[in-house]
Amino acid sequence: MGAREYLHQLVEDLPETGIPAAEQYLASLCTDPVLRALANAPLDDEPETEEERLAVEEARESLRRGEGVSHEELRRELGL
Repeated sequence: MGAREYLHQLVEDLPETGIPAAEQYLASLCTDPVLRALANAPLDDEPETEEERLAVEEARESLRRGEGVSHEELRRELGL
């Protein structure tokens, strides 16, 4: 199955409640040059720096120690 056929099948399988959002997204990809450029942009291919690697490891260690913030807690802090 090609990409277009797969996309058609996804549309057919969408629940009715998902159709407006899918329609809006697909229409914006056809008409908005910025969204189209973002959708076609390559993944970041720059190598990770030692500073970035250390920052990620520090963040993971913090999570392992239970110092993370839950989604619900963050929403409360932001008043959402």
